[in-house]
Amino acid sequence: MPSAIWGMANLQFTLDSGRKLGLTAFGVPTARRVVIFCHGAPGSSDFDPNPTASVDADVHILAFDRPGYGSSEPLPPGRWPSVSGAADDIAEYLHSAERAARTLGQHELDSVGVVGWSAGGRVALALAARHPDLVDRVAVVATPAPNDEVRWIDPELSRISERMAMQPPDDAVADLTNLLAAEVPGAAGPSDFEAQASLSSLGATDADAGALEYPGAIQRLEGMLRDAFRHGAIGLACDILAYTARPWGFDLSDVEAKTLLLYGEADAVAGRAHAQWYRKQLADARVEMVPGVGHLLIIPTWERVLAFVHRRDRPPAGTTQPKSASSTR
Repeated sequence: MPSAIWGMANLQFTLDSGRKLGLTAFGVPTARRVVIFCHGAPGSSDFDPNPTASVDADVHILAFDRPGYGSSEPLPPGRWPSVSGAADDIAEYLHSAERAARTLGQHELDSVGVVGWSAGGRVALALAARHPDLVDRVAVVATPAPNDEVRWIDPELSRISERMAMQPPDDAVADLTNLLAAEVPGAAGPSDFEAQASLSSLGATDADAGALEYPGAIQRLEGMLRDAFRHGAIGLACDILAYTARPWGFDLSDVEAKTLLLYGEADAVAGRAHAQWYRKQLADARVEMVPGVGHLLIIPTWERVLAFVHRRDRPPAGTTQPKSASSTR
C-alpha cells in the first residue's frame, strides 16, 4: 500500500456551457481506479473523510462542487437546479477526461466507483442511472429517501418548497437564498465560525462523537463548510430546491451498478427506514447498518466505503444481502 500522504488539489473545469465546475482531487493521483465522491449539504468538494484511508485504498478520488458551492459557479439565469443536472456535470467532465487521455495515447478511463454522502447520494445514483457506461459500483451513505416516501423534512420547509416550485426558477433560488442567509458564516457580524455554521447543520448529534474524534475530522468538516458558503447560501438553496421542489430527473430502477446502502443505526436524519426504501427500488443493493453511529458515519466507515467501490469488499456477517430481482418503477 502507498505510505505517502498526498495533498488535495483544487481545480476548475469549464463545461461546454461555459460555466465553471469546481473539483478536488485527493487520494493517490497515480492510481488506476477512479472514485467519484459527491458531498453532502451544505458541503463542498474540499473534504476528505479520512485521508489515511484514502491513500491506503490506492484510489484516485475526484470530488465535485455542485452549482453555487465551493469553486463551482451558480447556474445561469432561467435554469432550475436539479439532481440529474449535477450528475450530468460530472459525466461531462469524465467524458472529457477520457477523450483527452485517448488523444494523448494514455490509459483510457475505465468505469468508476461513485460515493454519495447524504444529499450527495442522490447525485451518485443519478450518475449511475443516467450514465451506466461510466459507473460500476455505487456507495450510498446516509442519504434520505424522498420525503413523500419517508417523512424527514421539516413541514414548514416542505410548504416553502412547494410554494417555490410554482415560481420561476430565478425567483425561487433568490427567495430561498435570502431565507438561508443566516446560515452563512459571518452573516450576523463578527463571531466564531462554530456559532453560525455548526456541525449540527450536517446532521451531527451526540452519536457522532466517535466520528469527530478521528484526527483532524472537526477541522476538515469546518473547512468544508467555509468552502460551501463561498458564494453565500445559493449552493444550499439550489440543493434544497433540486430535491424538494423539482423531480430528481432519473429512475432508480435504471441503476444497474452494484450498490451498497450504508446507514447509521443512531442517525437522526436518515436511518433504517430510508435504507430499506432505497433497497426496494434498486436492482442490486444490500444494506449495512452501523450500530451507534449518526449522520457523520462517512468518517468512520470511509475505509469500508472505498473497499466496496474499489471492488475489494467482503460483506460483514449478518448484513442484508442483495435482492434477487429489481423492483417495479
